[in-house]
Amino acid sequence: MKYKAFHKLSYGLYIIASEFEGKRAGYIGNTAFQVTSSPAQVAISCHKDNATIDFILKSKAFSLSVLKKESDTSIIGEFGFMSSTDIDKFRNVETITAVSGAPIVLNSSVAWLDCKVVNSVDVGSHVLIIGEVLDSDVISGEEPLTYDYYREKYKMLAPKNAPTYIEKEKLENEIVPEPVIKSEQTSKVEPKSETSAHTCAICGFQYNPEEGDTASGIPPGTPFEDLPEDYKCPICNAGKDYFNPS
Repeated sequence: MKYKAFHKLSYGLYIIASEFEGKRAGYIGNTAFQVTSSPAQVAISCHKDNATIDFILKSKAFSLSVLKKESDTSIIGEFGFMSSTDIDKFRNVETITAVSGAPIVLNSSVAWLDCKVVNSVDVGSHVLIIGEVLDSDVISGEEPLTYDYYREKYKMLAPKNAPTYIEKEKLENEIVPEPVIKSEQTSKVEPKSETSAHTCAICGFQYNPEEGDTASGIPPGTPFEDLPEDYKCPICNAGKDYFNPS
């Protein structure tokens, strides 16, 4: 089985949010799709370990904000790689409420849906949640963000709680046919040395070997390749795999 075949499935990227007893939670999801037209219903897939799932199931409501193609990476970093139990993810974003009362994130969004939960199904690592759309709006005419664009632009791996998560080791040795490029000349891009600065693809934090990361216990002069494998971005908590040569 070739795991990269799963990358050919089409997805978007969304902020799923909910509120219960005055507290809010939200996460980045890439699995949301319309399942019926009458009534209009959508389905989302939420990992059982996500803090947001309890909010959704208890409040029976959630919002879905469709992210735009050029979204603020700090929003993806916080909503996608931080836990709602650790920080207030909504402190730096603009929100509104509609019929259900669930918080709706407007930042970096092109549209939103406000939903009430009508059914949920345990499907293993995740819970499939079906919501009836109570209200919706289009914020911008900009192009929505697709998971394929996000993955290719930032060279991203899906986080462990994502329905599309595949272990890095299973992907590294797979060979995918190269697209046919109609050009007589091609230029070879030389890889940058791992001793150069590396930038977090999620939030834009740059690790500079000359400066190190003293807040994380990394002394100045430490090359990127010598960082511990469990090194995390000090801004968004993304893993070492999410850093690219600058």
